[in-house]
Amino acid sequence: MGDKPIWEQIGSSFVQHYYQLFDADRTQLGAIYIDASCLTWEGQQFQGKAAIVEKLSSLPFQKIQHSITAQDHQPTPDSCILSMVVGQLKADDDQVLGFQQTFLLKNFQGAWVCTNEVFRLALHNV
Repeated sequence: MGDKPIWEQIGSSFVQHYYQLFDADRTQLGAIYIDASCLTWEGQQFQGKAAIVEKLSSLPFQKIQHSITAQDHQPTPDSCILSMVVGQLKADDDQVLGFQQTFLLKNFQGAWVCTNEVFRLALHNV
């Protein structure tokens, strides 16, 4: 991992941490957001740590498992990291679904946090 640029190392570590938390206990995700963070979840907008965690915690499934197919990371001109994730998820006993998720990460008080996030299921012909 040491031969990858630092933004790829940080982005990959963040993605791994995010999905471990999401799959184990979504209520613990608050630590990765700040009060100015924004989430767009299937077209719905949420702003602020509390609103985001409330949305993620209230999703209508008991268990979920994410499988990451690909992830890409880029540095931004203002020292942030843009991360895009493509993968599959399985919630409860539902069928496996594809998804895409994008994160904008910023170093805030010595820790990398998610300031912006966009999530979409990869549904076609619905």
